[in-house]
Amino acid sequence: MAQKKIDAILVSIRDSVAIVNRPVRRGEVLAYMNGGDMMEITAADNIPIYHKIALLPIRAGEPVLKYGERIGHATRDIPAGAHVHSHNLTDMEEEGR
Repeated sequence: MAQKKIDAILVSIRDSVAIVNRPVRRGEVLAYMNGGDMMEITAADNIPIYHKIALLPIRAGEPVLKYGERIGHATRDIPAGAHVHSHNLTDMEEEGR
């Protein structure tokens, strides 16, 4: 049986985002590992290589987790599969940290 190619990297099982390892087109189904389980998510947006994809819905004001740590807060509701970047995420400098 052929092994499925990994399209996104989840660093910590606590994370709400993963990093795509190639340019992604809206509608593509991406594979990533969560612990020992192969998971899939459909991209809701075009996402540039090495940018973040939301793995679950994130409500406005909620923390966004990467590396198991808070990297900012959602500035608006972010659906699962969406591109997560400066257009919908505060950064720690903006938060005074």
